[in-house]
Amino acid sequence: MAKFDLKLPQMGESVAEATLTAWLKEVGDTVELDEAVFEIATDKVDSEVPSEVEGVLLEKLFEIDDVIKVGQTVAVIEMEGGSDSTEGVDTEHKEEIAEVIPEEAAVLEEDVAYVREFVASTAQSTADTTRFYSPLVKNIAREEGITTEELDKIEGTGKEGRVTKNDILAYIKNGKPEIAPVSKPIAIPVKEPEHVIKETAVRTEPHQVTRVQSNGEDELIPMTRMGKLIAHHMIESISTSAHVQSFIEVDVTKVVTWRNKVKDEFQKNEGEKLTFTPIFMEAVAKALKKYPMVNISVEGDTVIRKKNINIGMAAALPDGNLIVPVIKNADQLNLVGMAKVVNDLANRARNNALKPDEIKDGTYTVTNVGSFGSVFGTPIINQPQVGILALGAIRKMPAVIETEEGDFIGIRSKMFLSHSYDHRVVNGALGGMFVKTVADYLEAWDVDREI
Repeated sequence: MAKFDLKLPQMGESVAEATLTAWLKEVGDTVELDEAVFEIATDKVDSEVPSEVEGVLLEKLFEIDDVIKVGQTVAVIEMEGGSDSTEGVDTEHKEEIAEVIPEEAAVLEEDVAYVREFVASTAQSTADTTRFYSPLVKNIAREEGITTEELDKIEGTGKEGRVTKNDILAYIKNGKPEIAPVSKPIAIPVKEPEHVIKETAVRTEPHQVTRVQSNGEDELIPMTRMGKLIAHHMIESISTSAHVQSFIEVDVTKVVTWRNKVKDEFQKNEGEKLTFTPIFMEAVAKALKKYPMVNISVEGDTVIRKKNINIGMAAALPDGNLIVPVIKNADQLNLVGMAKVVNDLANRARNNALKPDEIKDGTYTVTNVGSFGSVFGTPIINQPQVGILALGAIRKMPAVIETEEGDFIGIRSKMFLSHSYDHRVVNGALGGMFVKTVADYLEAWDVDREI
């Protein structure tokens, strides 16, 4: 009998790990080809991972709530005939689980290994205990400063009395004993480059984080793992890109009039609702085709001009978090095709049914802040892209209308477009011309257009 290692697949740009949320198969169960074996959650998407082979689930290597690296073996499936999927691997290292670490982390690992070794030698490790703790529980304990002794005192509700994520979060919420800060400075030997004269540096311990005090009436709500990761990505984007914005007001009266005229017939013929989103996406796709230097990414000192126009559309989830499904090759879709893709991705995003491939490879992002009533916004760039467009609310407003007979005041449907772009590589002229092109396309909408 041959064995197959079912690994955690790559799930998109910048995604290096996921949390195991559920096992859909038990040891001994039959597994069909492409049948889901377990569920995972990342900061971008919740997804099922299917089997690449047929067989019987032989072994589960992780528990629920464990954090798994991309490329790690999660389960072992026994197949009939054939040879082991690990055949050809050096026997001495055959039992090791390979970890795929992001390139940036790999570089940092070498630089900080020296300090880590010192810190590890002075800190109390959870390895000193015989009780099992999942990586997720250990990470939470480390972030909250919970010692091994405290962990051992927490009553676990998991299998065989194990401490689950909910157990440790409840412990934190109910208030754990405060540990008196140590003010005595400690000496940390610093690893310097070879060309620098080595010295012994004396550093004080990290600044003690001030905890929020509750008066008994306040509610303490721990951030979810997804929320923490989203917060990290937002801060990282601000630290990476030089954000600037260009704003433009657009008269979308023709678009509104045309949509109101055709939306019922569209739904009758296509079985789909015609919202404003696919219309805006079509305009953005045309503008990206005209200005390809907005459809780029930056890697170090290199600009990568993308061949495909893949537009991400930010969607709000029921839990308040955001997800960005991607419309692939948006410039190749007609309006009917765009409407079908937009509706499909939006519906499955709300039901947590997106596939990992559907939230990766975006080259530009659009977010509809108008759906929450905002007139305009200054969105944060979705790395490693260099631009994001915010769509404001459509409002009826008095406006000056120019005619051959003279100017007069009329009621028009207007909205603001807010273009945030990375000023390292997109200057003000390009950023402004891009959003102006989107506006011009919408204002020149053909009210007699046929679907």
